[in-house]
Amino acid sequence: MKKLNAFLTIMVAAGSGLLAVSAFAQEGAPWCDSGKPIRFAEPGWDSGKFETEVLRVIVERGYGCKTDLIVGAPPITLSALVNGKLEVWVEYWEGRTEMTEVAAKQGKIKVVGELVKGGGIEGMYVPEYVIKGDSARGIAPMAPELKELADVPRYKDVFKDSEDPSKGRFVNCVTGWACEKDNTQRMKAYHLNETFNNFQPGTGASLDAAVASANQQGKAILFSYFEPSSLLGKYRSIRLQEPAWTAECWKTINQSTTNTPCGSASPSTNLAVAVTTAYADSDPTILAFFKRVQFSMQSVNTTIAEMAEKKQPARQVALEFLKNNPQLIKEWVPADVAARVQSSL
Repeated sequence: MKKLNAFLTIMVAAGSGLLAVSAFAQEGAPWCDSGKPIRFAEPGWDSGKFETEVLRVIVERGYGCKTDLIVGAPPITLSALVNGKLEVWVEYWEGRTEMTEVAAKQGKIKVVGELVKGGGIEGMYVPEYVIKGDSARGIAPMAPELKELADVPRYKDVFKDSEDPSKGRFVNCVTGWACEKDNTQRMKAYHLNETFNNFQPGTGASLDAAVASANQQGKAILFSYFEPSSLLGKYRSIRLQEPAWTAECWKTINQSTTNTPCGSASPSTNLAVAVTTAYADSDPTILAFFKRVQFSMQSVNTTIAEMAEKKQPARQVALEFLKNNPQLIKEWVPADVAARVQSSL
């Protein structure tokens, strides 16, 4: 009788697909076993989109999880994470967003892993040809002695604002991003606000379009950006020098509104995976996977530059990346999980 019951159980499971779910459950992913989807935020920039899809593919195909992708501006999706309206936020710039840092201290979320080796960097950039010229395109250097951000006020005519020719234009980060507020403080610290307009794009696409247009036309542009990024992978740019990071001056730049900030380069920032504590505690196996994921800066920049050039969806790029890098999957997850992912590709 016991053998008959066992046989019937196996047949029912095979017929309904539950046998596969049971196999995934053995990997220790109870959230997925319950049938609840893992809700991922889409960060809004190419590197975050790509990394998010890599993680989604692995949890779906390796662990049998369902996932949803929640699209929205970073302040909105980070708020949703803090309030438990989604579970995972990939490529979180650790220490840069006060709301999220407070939530971590309160135990609402956990920030884990080191997604990109060496961390992310950001600053104010100019196209390489502005300083070095580009003989192949017949572009002479426009500001050959420009090296430091503190020197920028002397070059307002090089970066002339077409809507206000009396000043230069600085193309800031998107309104609401942490770097937009930091750069507004930098403008005070380096006295740029006396000779430059602080232009704030409404979307990441608008920022990218402004930089791409200037590069394609060989025009000067002073803009804020970050790495990893497809844009800087495609257009050679130079980050202008700032005084070395100090905790004292950084406090006057980051999350500050003081009128007397002092200059400080941004610190190298750990790029992490932020998850709700409720999800982290319920799925320790997948949390361990999140902790192990790591890309090189070069691989991310190269991959997303090609993604942008070919206008490929992040999902397609993630699938191709995993297919071409099976050794990475084996470093991140157990052998049987890696085998399932690879066979699905």
